[in-house]
Amino acid sequence: MEAVPPQDPRRGKALGAPVPDARLTAPLDEPASGSITVAFLISSDAQVIDFAGPWGVFEYVQVGDDRRRPFALYTVAATTAPVQVSGGMTIVPNHDVDTAPAPDIVVVPAMNLETLAPEALAWLHRVHERTAVTMSVCDGSFVLAQAGLLHGATATAHHHSYSALRAMFPDVDVVRGLRYIESGRTATSGGLTSGIDLALRVVERYHGRAIAQQTAAFLEYQGTGWMHPTSNSEFTDRPNSTPQHPLCPVCEMAIPVDTALTREHEGITWHLCGKWCADHFDATPARFIIR
Repeated sequence: MEAVPPQDPRRGKALGAPVPDARLTAPLDEPASGSITVAFLISSDAQVIDFAGPWGVFEYVQVGDDRRRPFALYTVAATTAPVQVSGGMTIVPNHDVDTAPAPDIVVVPAMNLETLAPEALAWLHRVHERTAVTMSVCDGSFVLAQAGLLHGATATAHHHSYSALRAMFPDVDVVRGLRYIESGRTATSGGLTSGIDLALRVVERYHGRAIAQQTAAFLEYQGTGWMHPTSNSEFTDRPNSTPQHPLCPVCEMAIPVDTALTREHEGITWHLCGKWCADHFDATPARFIIR
């Protein structure tokens, strides 16, 4: 396979020198038991596609002549009480944080930080000490950061959340325009379906590119972002905000002038899309302002 020139993740431009095929990088060893345990942390308002996409990937991996399924999956929450996730779906967790088996991989979707139980954050911090990969999908990177797992690390999130992640967690090096980022034993992905690509990348790290491709083909998944993490490069550049067509400085969403909330700061009128963004802007406006 022909080597691909590496990319500058901040600008999406080729740097020139070839790098080895991604399947040769950061391999992971399967546990002696042959079973790779994957925990999916859930809480209220967890985004279904964030955890269902990776769940489907790990569920359908098959290896060897006997088509062994190497990944053992479970959901975990602060308690085993039913949890209402996005879209109104209700899930009964397999385990609470006191009974969950030790995971090799943890998958963290976007969740409501304001309702996430401290016990769940403490569990995440504790198990991360021994996981092979602790991965977030979409704005699950906020959860990793809240648990103290991204201090000094590079990370990404949904493209509408780059500014908020940088502002709320200034010790995190937020990189725009990547499908996923691997930083030590943590890995963060872009929005929503990016989690499928990060899960396939994890499969590749354990079992090689052929097994990951086999899994993607079985799922009829045609995305190739798991092989090309710079494929989110359309989100690399921060969009321009103008007085006529303002963008919220917190989430970077386009908002109509006549419905926007406004704030005055340093002699400039800033337009915000809603109360959550306005509250965060009010708390630390300087962190959201990029000249």
